[in-house]
Amino acid sequence: MPQQDHLTARLVVDDDFEVAPVNNRLFGSFVEHLGRCVYTGIYEPDHPTADEHGFRKDVIDLVKELGATTIRYPGGNFVSGYRWEDGIGPKQERPRRLDLAWHSTETNEFGLHEMAEWLEATGGNELMEAVNLGTRGLQEALDLLEYANVPGGTELSERRRANGADKPFDIRMWCLGNEMDGPWQLGHKSAEDYGMLAASVAAGMRQIDPDVELVVCGSSAHGMPTFGKWEQTVLEKTYENVNFVSCHAYYQPFFKEDGTRDMASFLASGVDMDGFIKDVAATTKAHLKSAHDVYISFDEWNVWYQGEEPSKTPEGIGNWPVAPRLLEDIYTAADAVVFGDLMITLLKNADRVHAASLAQLVNVIAPIMTEPGGPAWRQTTFYPFSLTAKLAKGGTVLEPKLASGTYETDKYGEVPTINSVAVRGEDGTISVFVVNRSMEAANDFAIKLPEGFALSAVEAQTLHEDDLLAKNTLEDQNRVVLHPNTTITSDADTGTVRVTLPPVSWTAVHVK
Repeated sequence: MPQQDHLTARLVVDDDFEVAPVNNRLFGSFVEHLGRCVYTGIYEPDHPTADEHGFRKDVIDLVKELGATTIRYPGGNFVSGYRWEDGIGPKQERPRRLDLAWHSTETNEFGLHEMAEWLEATGGNELMEAVNLGTRGLQEALDLLEYANVPGGTELSERRRANGADKPFDIRMWCLGNEMDGPWQLGHKSAEDYGMLAASVAAGMRQIDPDVELVVCGSSAHGMPTFGKWEQTVLEKTYENVNFVSCHAYYQPFFKEDGTRDMASFLASGVDMDGFIKDVAATTKAHLKSAHDVYISFDEWNVWYQGEEPSKTPEGIGNWPVAPRLLEDIYTAADAVVFGDLMITLLKNADRVHAASLAQLVNVIAPIMTEPGGPAWRQTTFYPFSLTAKLAKGGTVLEPKLASGTYETDKYGEVPTINSVAVRGEDGTISVFVVNRSMEAANDFAIKLPEGFALSAVEAQTLHEDDLLAKNTLEDQNRVVLHPNTTITSDADTGTVRVTLPPVSWTAVHVK
């Protein structure tokens, strides 16, 4: 079959068919005590931009620009060995501990109070707290909830007040452990054992604060051997007392038999994420006799080169460094396109996915990078996240009616060349996010607007590089950025917008 230079696709936007409102928690992120996410990431008291709390103001500015909302904290694998009491009280009295998850030393200089203060500095973003159900259990979770949320009058709430937080933190969203299905997890449990523990913790927490929103651990990957059965067992025990079940997924190019990376399959990673969401949603729908709904918190997702050098943890009984450089992937233009595709997939499933956390926020597989004592800059993945958050927050996802060609992949079979979603904004504008997965051909993409839409102006921004491996680095921080897509045209008479999508590209179209 001859190679085509241009393909065509069409998206029909219909106001009468809504998927769901966009929950602002979809634009959450994740701060774990891992590598340099906290120390020399968001917190560096000696940095030239540091405020009175030791927070890097250059990072705060970028977090605000990114548009991140809910922040999941303090882990991640880290939380399964964490004693929350270590991170409160006078800093000079806090103990140093071994962090078994990442073979590091935790100084505990940064803890719950610092996190709450940092969130206030970023504009009052929401804290999503995780409790340790690896090495700890019901009593420790209840103690943390009492410390955090009870206004006063008890030993723990008064201790919080004595530590400088007169008002309660009022944390609404809580993760009941982390990836407890994973054999790598400290305190790993069977679905039966975890389900029983999570059920008791959920019931106990509700006795203190009936209105908390609880996230029970689902599978830590779509390909886990226990996937499906894990969700079924855990939800049978916890369903009525939890609000969310978690999904975690990371993507990277697979290797072909000849040793080359399978870029075509990598570009279709959203197909797997979409299948993962639908499979978990089907499990939750099995509880149709209940009037209670359990939604998905996709609270870890990203591109992550897990087997490569930046992800190797320290080794040795005497080698437990403080804040080592771990998981510091430097993202390419192709990574950013896949990342944008994953964001589109989350939006398309907004009826089931009511929260999501990009893992992570700074330095560790993150959209923001820093250098100790030096600058902070945007990775390639920063741009799809920030523009999607800007245009989609507060909007409503419209049911996609997409006509697209397909291409063949080794991992997922035949997949659509185009992935796209439309969001109607609070102001009546329409934003369309679209990825061209083709590695060879541009795509002439047509958007048919709703009947009666008074089209007045259109604009489009595209992330695309001829060099798919182009990166933003300390030495070249703006190598990959968004560019205005000058091919965009509109016809008010027919209510049609057209734009050319380069190969391997992510584009946001805003129609006013």
